[in-house]
Amino acid sequence: MRIHQVLAAKAIKDVLTITPDATVRELLRMLTEHNVGALVVSADGTSVDGIVSERDVVRNLHDHEALLDATVSTIMTAEVRTCDRDDAVNDLMLVMTEHRVRHLPVVEDGRLTGIISIGDVVKSRMSELEFERDQLDKYVHTAQT
Repeated sequence: MRIHQVLAAKAIKDVLTITPDATVRELLRMLTEHNVGALVVSADGTSVDGIVSERDVVRNLHDHEALLDATVSTIMTAEVRTCDRDDAVNDLMLVMTEHRVRHLPVVEDGRLTGIISIGDVVKSRMSELEFERDQLDKYVHTAQT
């Protein structure tokens, strides 16, 4: 299975972004409002300047008393691993596991086109396994008759 197939199956196709100068308070509002765990940081909505997640907020809470009023750029991950829409989901699983990341922006020709979460990957893998199970079940029952 390829990344573009996972993207096509997602209920929400839009990629949520936040600007680097937005506050952490705005970030938390967006994460809550959209029920997501991370946002791509982008000054223009198409480039990937960084990524920021709930985990980034938690990791910075003890160091910054005024974290809610700090900018997203102060806590974001600037070196972002990305993937291409034609990458294999199995390869993506390895990247996510090896680098301990839960979200990867999908970039095509330098433009942000999607985001894949670990939940999206698990859901797609479960669908594949269910399909294989159904096919095997059908084969076994057909062979018995």
